[in-house]
Amino acid sequence: MIELRNLTKSYPTQNGRKYVFKDLNFKLPSGSGVGLIGRNGAGKSTLLNLLAGLDMPDRGEVITTDSISWPVGLSGGFQGSLSARDNTRFVCRVFGATGAEKREKIEYVEKFAEIGEYFDLPMRSYSPGMRARVAFGISMAFDFDYYLIDEVMAVGDPIFRKKAAQVFREKLAGAGVILVSHNHKDIKDLCSTVVFIHNGCATVYDDVDEGLAAFQELLKATQP
Repeated sequence: MIELRNLTKSYPTQNGRKYVFKDLNFKLPSGSGVGLIGRNGAGKSTLLNLLAGLDMPDRGEVITTDSISWPVGLSGGFQGSLSARDNTRFVCRVFGATGAEKREKIEYVEKFAEIGEYFDLPMRSYSPGMRARVAFGISMAFDFDYYLIDEVMAVGDPIFRKKAAQVFREKLAGAGVILVSHNHKDIKDLCSTVVFIHNGCATVYDDVDEGLAAFQELLKATQP
């Protein structure tokens, strides 16, 4: 279970503080697939970073006893002078994977990323798509109660995206997924709950179609 209590986040601007959320409150049950929807700039990615502990709220708190991943596909923490293999080794060390377990995870990432000899070349030589593939593979190599996913299924060719979606389905068998995506099919396939974020507020829909329909109505109402 993840509970948000009075979660408030803002950023300073030239015109004063810009509030992304004010006193956000809702609960997510364990093992659920949750789709975060809303217009660009609504705060979906900010919320993921708060859930992951990569950012801190102005006030309020995220309460959970579950383990939560970093945002899947996050590649900003890689050391560019090291190869994907060495970066994977480092993450294994951080999470205490050693010996046979470490070798298994490195092999998993190498096979999943499908970047050939580049796996042993410095990551600064990678394209953004290659970095995202490695980041996705590392994220999936470790087990969490919740996986945070921000548009990562848009990476790669159709075959890779299909494989990514299959992994998500396998993870959903024993874990929760919190997904940011503008692809409604991904949300319908992977989520049982929708959280619609608008004007700093969140509305939780247990009916995915109802939540997506509410979002579509907002888009229609705001079109010129």
